[in-house]
Parts: sequence; structure tokens; C-alpha cells
Amino acid sequence: MSTVDPILHLAIPKGRMYDGVVQLLNDAGIRLHHGSRGYRPKVSLPSVEAKLLKPQNIVEMLSVGTRDLGFAGADWVAEKSLNLHEILDTGMDEVRIVVAAPREIVCEGPGGRTLLPPESPMGGPLRVASELERLTKGWIQKSCPKAVFVRTYGATEVFPPEDADVIVDITQTGVTLEANGLVIVDEIMVSSTRLFASGLAMDDPLRRNRIEDITTLLRSVLSGRQRVMLELNVPSDRLDVVVDALPAMRLPTISKLHTDPSSPSVDGYAVRAAVLRSVLPSLVPELKARGGSDIVVSPLSQVVP
Repeated sequence: MSTVDPILHLAIPKGRMYDGVVQLLNDAGIRLHHGSRGYRPKVSLPSVEAKLLKPQNIVEMLSVGTRDLGFAGADWVAEKSLNLHEILDTGMDEVRIVVAAPREIVCEGPGGRTLLPPESPMGGPLRVASELERLTKGWIQKSCPKAVFVRTYGATEVFPPEDADVIVDITQTGVTLEANGLVIVDEIMVSSTRLFASGLAMDDPLRRNRIEDITTLLRSVLSGRQRVMLELNVPSDRLDVVVDALPAMRLPTISKLHTDPSSPSVDGYAVRAAVLRSVLPSLVPELKARGGSDIVVSPLSQVVP
């Protein structure tokens, strides 16, 4: 039986996700080399073939099995109602799918914002415009059954009030909606750049193992971005109180400090731990107050538990 690895077909997203995905791959040691055929970069991993596609095409290609592994937004998987294996949420390019409307038809109450009219101020049923047909119709069925769907092809935020009463759109900060006089009244889902695999690839043990290996590399980079290596010296009589304050991944690494024969009173330990970057503002002063000294914080490129 042949032991040659099968070709793994990887999809890289074009557009706003591209730079973040390529940087993530690069940080994991997986490099893309663009030649004259710009849509088919070479990958530094053996037996991996890559192709640049729009995210909405990536999820479709994964669904039919012509791509094994690819990055796309969770919103496109939900919009197309595809049964894919979500392998990794990178947390990058986070956006919200929201329902927004002109302030004039929105009621502010204790429970939040709601739409005032059951019908359009222009007459007839409420009009809900969006590029995301399935997600929008799902919201209409649940929240506004008499409304009608209006299909858009970009610039959805400019439809109200003349051409639509409400929109369903993708937003990151909400600034564009506000600039067009719209306020958010509901949130359908939160999306981000995620790594998906096809069912056919995951059913193949050889391809599944390779996908899991790549995922381990990528996850280690994402973990490394969130953590730093914290190193400090601790007197012997303060070791327990310092370690108690240390939120290490598992257990910190502790080693005895070298004792200078000329200063036998110096007795202590060196402590190392990978900690979340977000806790540093409170953690460093706390460690100092508990007796830690010579505190050093270093960046981490990858962390594999």
C-alpha cells in the first residue's frame, strides 16, 4: 500500500481576510510564494496545493469537496446553510450581522430597541433589504412575519428610507450605519475568519491527520499572540505567595538560583510561566508587591499545550 501523502487542497480567501490569513500562516512557518499565476500560490508545505478564492466560493467548494481546507467567514456558511467542519476560529476580522433601521421608526425602551411600525411608513408591508437572503428571511420569519425581503447587491445601508425600511447588514464598528442615519435594533450572529474542512477530507484518515497537524500549528500561533513569557526571581520565603498569584497555563517552571559563596544570604528561585497578555497590568504590580523582582516579560511566537 502506498504511503505517499495525498494532495491537500487549501483555499485562501481574497479580499479583507487575505492579509490576516497569510500572516497567520507565515507565523506558523507556512509560507505562500506567488508566481506568475497569482491565483495559485505555492505553499511551503509538501503535498499542499493552494488557490485564492472569494470566501463565498470557498465554502461552496468545501461543500462539494473540490477543496479540502479553507478560510472563510462563519456568516457565509450560515447564509448558505452548508454542513462543513469548523476546525478553528481564528478570531480575526470579527463582524456582526445586524438588523438596522432609521431612528425615526425605532423605539428605545427598557428592553432595548424595537421597531415601531408593523407596516412600512411608505405604505404596504415592511421592507427588509439585504444581500444575505437566507439569514434575513430567517429573521423576518421569527421577528416580522409580514415583512417582505428586498435583495441588494452592495451598499445596502443607503436603501432606507425610500427603497427599504430596515436592512440586515455586516458591520464591524457601526460607523457606516450611523453615518447613514441607521441604528442597530437586533443582532443575528457574530462572524469571524474561521478554518473549515470538507466532509470528504475529514472522512479520509490521511487528509484528516494532515488537517489536524496544520490546525495545531495555527492554534499555537493564536495562543502565542495572547500570551507572554513572564520570568521573575523570588526569595525562598516568598515563593508560595508569588506562585499563588501566578495564572500559569498549567504549572510554572521553578529553578533554584545560583548562590554566590560570597553572599550566602541570597537564596531564591527563578520562576517562569506563560500568562495571558491581558492580565499583565494587574499581575506585574501584584507579583512585585508579593516579593518578586527582576521581572522580565517576553513575547511568544507559538504555544503548544
